Amino acid sequence: MAAISINVATVKPLGERVFVKVSPAEEKTAGGILLPDNAKEKPQVGEIVATGPGKRNDDGTYSPLEVKVGDKVLYSKYAGTDIKLGGDEYVLLSEKDILAAVA
Repeated sequence: MAAISINVATVKPLGERVFVKVSPAEEKTAGGILLPDNAKEKPQVGEIVATGPGKRNDDGTYSPLEVKVGDKVLYSKYAGTDIKLGGDEYVLLSEKDILAAVA
């Protein structure tokens, strides 16, 4: 079996899924206390790096996604599949798991 090289450029989400680069976790609290690695919460904000074509309708056409590459989004805490590529963290999730676009 041949080895597959996976990087961000080769990942193309299917359907209504999006590929999000996770923003780094906060290193300290609002009061300035440094947090150890095990006390940091999983971030829920990230930037979309790839999108699928959208939801397929009954007639075979696609409904476009409401988000696009480059958008910063807030997503559900336990949604999606976590993926680590080249030291960066990503999450692959459905568009329905995106709660809001962040300006």
